[in-house]
Amino acid sequence: MRIAMVAHLKHAISEPFPGGLEMHTHRLAKSLRGRGHAVTVFASTRSDPTIGLEAICDETTLNAAGLAEASDVMFFREHHAYLGLMSNLRRSTFDIVHNNSLHYLPVAMADTLPMPMVTALHTPPFCWLESGIRLCRAKSTRFVAVSQTIRELWSPIVPIDRVVGNGIDLGKFSYRAKADAEPYLIWYGRIVPEKGAHLAIAAARLVGLPLRIAGPISNPAYFAAEIEPHLDDNIRHIGHLDHESLSRQIAGARAFLCTPCWDEPFGLVVAEALSCGTPVAAFARGEIPNLVDADSGALATPGDVVSLADAARRAMALDRATCRARAEAICDAGAMIDGYEALYNELVAPRSLALQAENDSGPSALSLVDNS
Repeated sequence: MRIAMVAHLKHAISEPFPGGLEMHTHRLAKSLRGRGHAVTVFASTRSDPTIGLEAICDETTLNAAGLAEASDVMFFREHHAYLGLMSNLRRSTFDIVHNNSLHYLPVAMADTLPMPMVTALHTPPFCWLESGIRLCRAKSTRFVAVSQTIRELWSPIVPIDRVVGNGIDLGKFSYRAKADAEPYLIWYGRIVPEKGAHLAIAAARLVGLPLRIAGPISNPAYFAAEIEPHLDDNIRHIGHLDHESLSRQIAGARAFLCTPCWDEPFGLVVAEALSCGTPVAAFARGEIPNLVDADSGALATPGDVVSLADAARRAMALDRATCRARAEAICDAGAMIDGYEALYNELVAPRSLALQAENDSGPSALSLVDNS
């Protein structure tokens, strides 16, 4: 199958991943290519070429290239990149488009395409994407949610075809039966206010264990005000790590502190920790209560540091093999790929039959589309 994958453009789709969406897009593209599909990923210029990259513009986050350009410049850069892409896709020979962009233009222009489109919803509704979806009139477009939480949030706006849960490469987050001899806790992710690393610091102090913080400093002002002043021999920022290094750090920890300050749409970091055998202590927000059960972690009252510290103490007593089993049951990338392949086939089959019928009976309006 010839698959066009539309990525978002704020960050490169490459390691070390800035966040879960970049990792998801990379894993999806690599896995589909591994199953024999011809995948082209339309993404930003610094993305990994091994995913079948077709670069359409530079990264559009202000931090990405160290640029001091105003946000409206980045807005129009994205707008023109997606406008050009959608114009080109309608003259292409792809069988299906998988839209991971979180941008309004691909969905608003889906009805100009000769092939079907699958749009994966990774976030709660926000104004620009909601506006594009409300304008979507394409009959061969389907919307999927990455979690039941996201499905519930989007259902009043658009029918959600199904839930295809996110998955991770369980082999890259290898299981370890025992944590490091020297105990510590870990927090990792993008260092931004909504991820709540400052709350993990406070909880670790209450537990009385060192905390290692891993991840990109995506909000320098937040890091300078809420994280850096608390760094010492026990609270350390160990940097933005690649998969292998991050996996080792997670696997060595006694527990992972997950501190979202918003309703987390999925929580790939939870899946990664469980895959390593590391129990999770997390605020009960968004999809996280559906990922963490009583045998793999402990939930805390959102925003309550004392509750989180208590959850960490309980989590550290849990069986690591059971944590790994939980990841295998709910977060395997293979199941995710199966789900998307099934949906692609459902959408592509009717169009293939229609094109075959047109070829048998002569030219029609659809067959006059320029696919050169």
